[in-house]
Amino acid sequence: MPPVPADPGPDPVEGPAREAGRLSGPLFRDEQPRTAVPGAAETVVLRAITDDVAPTPGHGGQPPHPGAPAYPAPPQSHAAAGRPHPVPSFPPGQETPVAQPDPQPQPRKQRGGRNLQAAIGVGVGLGAVIIASLFVVKALFLVVVMAAVSVGVWELTSRLSERKEIKAPLIPLVAGGIAMIATGYWSGVQWAAASLALTGLAVMVWRMAEPPENYLRDITAGIFTAFYVPFLATFVALMLAADDGPQRIVLFLIVTVCSDTGAYAVGYKFGRTKLAPTISPGKTREGLAGGVGLSMLAGALLMQLIIDGGSWWQGLILGGCAAVVATLGDLGESMIKRDLGIKDMGTLLPGHGGIMDRLDSLLPTAPVVWLLLAAFVGS
Repeated sequence: MPPVPADPGPDPVEGPAREAGRLSGPLFRDEQPRTAVPGAAETVVLRAITDDVAPTPGHGGQPPHPGAPAYPAPPQSHAAAGRPHPVPSFPPGQETPVAQPDPQPQPRKQRGGRNLQAAIGVGVGLGAVIIASLFVVKALFLVVVMAAVSVGVWELTSRLSERKEIKAPLIPLVAGGIAMIATGYWSGVQWAAASLALTGLAVMVWRMAEPPENYLRDITAGIFTAFYVPFLATFVALMLAADDGPQRIVLFLIVTVCSDTGAYAVGYKFGRTKLAPTISPGKTREGLAGGVGLSMLAGALLMQLIIDGGSWWQGLILGGCAAVVATLGDLGESMIKRDLGIKDMGTLLPGHGGIMDRLDSLLPTAPVVWLLLAAFVGS
């Protein structure tokens, strides 16, 4: 065995240098004595002081291994200079404070993630189109309804296909929807119901051209779409067919819009109790009460002023029923969208989403308003 050299003992030169390296010098090699952080003025980075930490090889002027270049010796410490070392004290368990940059201000979002300016502009534009078509030529408003229904059917069937791979036939649904609205306006509710039945048969036959897998699922979705969008919209055409049809449409639209507006305003200011948190977390019971109240007020005024033979108390009933049904319709479409995993049915209307996102409360309200008007003042 090779002889083991005797321990030479402590180096009289290396000892003080090693002690100085232990008492002074940064904790990390890239540590700076003071760091200016952008956006955090007058902030000083405090360094933790550790005692009795042995220097790593390569510190204190010693090379890490023979033949490697020596590192520069650490600066002279307070202890080596004969001055007491200032040691900052922190409460037990508190970490050394480190300056953090100020967070950048985030742009404020509109409530619900909507662009409010775009939503108002689109709403005013749609209102102008509706009023102009209603009071110029009644049949022109019927074309507007047919176009909205066709786009709504396309949005719903497209989302079903994208999210659930449900292939509801689009062509027979659009053709059948137009037929329902036209026959309802010119021939009455019986012909509209017959058009719905024929549309269901057309959906079944059309789907036979594809493989039988998921046939029942696809035709069920198709029949649901035919009922949900064009058949419910047919009651708008039935209201329009009356002698005072434009006035009835105005009443129907305003009480529905007032329901939504009152619920939004009151819920935003006073809403505390959630109405249906698992379906639509933004809706509150206070908002529902505000929507019902505003819709009843609008119904009472309009029923008295613009409907022949109408009374204010009839408007109260009509407005209250319309507000409740409009809310249920909104919740129903929210259920559909949650099942599909989407926020909006489309992107056609900036600030609103798609056509179906505007028809969600109008569609189920139409048959209720038509029925109450027929009961109060006749059809």
